[in-house]
Amino acid sequence: MRLDPLAFGAPGGLFRRLRDAAGGDWTGYTWHPFVQGLARGTLPLAAFRHYLIQDYLFLIHFARAKALAVVKGESLEAMRGKAAAVLAILDETKLHLRYCAEWGLSEAEVTAVPETAETVSYTRWVMDRGLAGDILDLEVALAPCTVGYGEVARRILADPATVLEGNPYRSWIETYGAADYQQLASAAALRIDALGVSHGGEARFARLARDFAEAARLEQRFWQQGLNAG
Repeated sequence: MRLDPLAFGAPGGLFRRLRDAAGGDWTGYTWHPFVQGLARGTLPLAAFRHYLIQDYLFLIHFARAKALAVVKGESLEAMRGKAAAVLAILDETKLHLRYCAEWGLSEAEVTAVPETAETVSYTRWVMDRGLAGDILDLEVALAPCTVGYGEVARRILADPATVLEGNPYRSWIETYGAADYQQLASAAALRIDALGVSHGGEARFARLARDFAEAARLEQRFWQQGLNAG
């Protein structure tokens, strides 16, 4: 399956403008050496296991940020959608622990590990942007994670050097390349576009672009900690 990495968001919409403005920060995140290792199946197992543990801890705070989006939601419909997202992420933490078990990591092992500085700095920064700003500020801080993983999968699947047969990370790649996750990522990008119109995104573009790029840099550091551990 070959997917266009640039297809998220509407042409001329806020998401694509933010993505383009992030430039090398965005590329450095979505095509980080960690991602390339996943694509080729060459990523050291220790790097992936470290990532899995920190990603579980990240999910807990991602749920908290989504809960904040209920508070910041611009309408009852938006609040209902974000409340459902919180429950979905909390369910995902259970699935993540089962996935960790497939890689030889028990729940006790995963939950005993403290958050790294990279995990703390990223998750608390997202919460800070949400607490300090409105729903658009929060959604822009969250979008690089949600939409970015969709693009990471598309880049991997579009790269001719990608190896799927015999790749130990094929299940991870196919999870984020699957239709359901791609639809989730697409909806998140279109929500940024819609909030950009309703919440004055044009007038606030410089600040939003700085936040989007910062989230991309924090994502890079999140990958890099895995490589360093490996």
